[in-house]
Amino acid sequence: QAQLVESGGGLVQPGGSLSLSCRGTSNVFSIYTMGWYRQAPGKQREFIATITANGDTNYAGAVKGRFTISRDYSNNTVHLHMSDMKTEDAAVYYCNADKPPGFVGPVYWGQGTLVTVSA
Repeated sequence: QAQLVESGGGLVQPGGSLSLSCRGTSNVFSIYTMGWYRQAPGKQREFIATITANGDTNYAGAVKGRFTISRDYSNNTVHLHMSDMKTEDAAVYYCNADKPPGFVGPVYWGQGTLVTVSA
């Protein structure tokens, strides 16, 4: 069964950088839009960034210019590089894979990885 396996996360100081990775275990992900969401305690899950199968990217305003999403098509992996991090970036980060229009299939979520931003 296809899955998204996340890695990275951990503790970073304000102003620091951290990278997350998410590997899709099936080649089906090559046609999916892949992205990242996050959920802070007491808040709803929010969109962070996506990258389409064609490499088009989209970012939430709160992270634009600080976070970079990229994709390695050779192993169905999406990366999120986070820089100039702020305390409000602390959350559980979830990888997401969304099917393309007209494609019948599930939406996938990773297991989540905790990012803590603290001095």
